[in-house]
Amino acid sequence: MRDLGLEEAIRLAGGVGALARKIGISQPSVSNWSRVPAERVLSVEAATGVSRAVLRPDLYAQSAAENVEEVDAARAQEYALLAMLLARAPDTALLGRIAELRADPSPLGFAHAALAEAASVAKAESIEREFFDLFIGIGRGELLPYCSYYLTGFLHERPLARLRADLANLQIERAEGQAEPEDHAAILCEIMAGLASRRFPASTDTEREFFERHLAPWIGRFFADLEQAEAARFYRSVGTLGRVFIEIETDGFARPT
Repeated sequence: MRDLGLEEAIRLAGGVGALARKIGISQPSVSNWSRVPAERVLSVEAATGVSRAVLRPDLYAQSAAENVEEVDAARAQEYALLAMLLARAPDTALLGRIAELRADPSPLGFAHAALAEAASVAKAESIEREFFDLFIGIGRGELLPYCSYYLTGFLHERPLARLRADLANLQIERAEGQAEPEDHAAILCEIMAGLASRRFPASTDTEREFFERHLAPWIGRFFADLEQAEAARFYRSVGTLGRVFIEIETDGFARPT
């Protein structure tokens, strides 16, 4: 089963075959990875932009004096997990990896435990139907995970225009082939993963400002709605994880630096 860093690299590359081509090895070799081999970390980082600290935190853990960067790597992984789960229904391999999430006696640890338990009993086919009912639907899904919708009641409104302006200033470009507008919750979580891991170079103040402008006003409500959604079963635990994590992020960014 692949770890989350490798899953994110494969997603950003455009698939297993695309990643293999980018780093110059055969597709079966990448297909057999459960995590990025040590000798391939730097080439995968260069090809996909996923930080080495996210790809292999066991090899690139920071020293105690640099603990803030360790925390940022963990935050990036949390955002990357949420981005993956909101972008598409998880397959069997990802469910197996999620089932191994570690828990500790903290609100976030309890949310990890609940998500791991849900992943351990869920079937990929049923989650795919759940994902459709929640986010796609016939006409529309039960939830619309867009900043513009939550803030104005409509899609493609001024919050999206403001977001696009800020992304241009940060030199973050829309991914080729991306059909969703940039204010989709999955894309915003992916951007935050890039900011936290420093894949997108930006200061801590810039990261805080981006969060406060484009996530804080609405995404906590979205995750709370996901917890209560009629169609949610596996995704109820995703909603809990997202809500708890965003509460932690909100509190962290509110603290003086």
